Amino acid sequence: MAQRVGGADVRVENLTAPGAEPHDLELTPRQVAGLATADLVIFQSGFQPAIDTAIPQASPKRTVDSASFLTLLAATDSDGRAGSAKDPHTWLAPSNLVTITEHVRDALIEARPAASQTFTANAAALIGELTTLDTDFRRGLATCAIRPFVTSHAAFGYLAHAYNLEQIAVRGLEPDTEPTAARIAEVQRLATANHVTTIFFETLVSPVVSESIAADLGLVTDVLDPIEGITADSRGTDYLEVMGSNLTALRKANQCS
Repeated sequence: MAQRVGGADVRVENLTAPGAEPHDLELTPRQVAGLATADLVIFQSGFQPAIDTAIPQASPKRTVDSASFLTLLAATDSDGRAGSAKDPHTWLAPSNLVTITEHVRDALIEARPAASQTFTANAAALIGELTTLDTDFRRGLATCAIRPFVTSHAAFGYLAHAYNLEQIAVRGLEPDTEPTAARIAEVQRLATANHVTTIFFETLVSPVVSESIAADLGLVTDVLDPIEGITADSRGTDYLEVMGSNLTALRKANQCS
């Protein structure tokens, strides 16, 4: 969003390296110092502890904290229950990205008023694409024969909420935490009871557990990408492309006409 809205008038630096698991981010002293001199820092509090610690230390000129204006859902824990923690994966509902884009646009205009027309036009173009993506999801998932889907970790709560689906997560918020035998058995029971066809895995986490569950049940596996990092294995080169691939995968798995 920063790059699309800012265009040639901004230089965007990602604190999370490509292919790295963002939940486990650690910042270098140079990165923390860079926060203090940046014109704008875009983040989501409650997602990456290293960022939450560094922001008060660095006191950047401007911030856009998406957790401060989005409605956060309760996170699903490792047992599949809604806990007291909040789910940070807000970007998996395109409508949330529309709201974030508006805040990024306004912050960039404040930082560089001379480019306000460019930022406004760029934001409008991106919002149009995100709105089309949201429409594609609503129409594409409206007639699914199966509403639940099984995913590697509990990253898809906002997507499920937005499009009337049900997420069954093998793991909780942390993608690299090994599920208990009891949780695997419960996922298998739910998958069978709901006639699930596919066990989803993701590109940044080992697929071994998902493959094992699928093999035990005689099901197939496929990728459902939480877009926590774009790599050579991603089914697309940016958010819009990968989300389009996610829609295709869900429509196939959930037998959507």
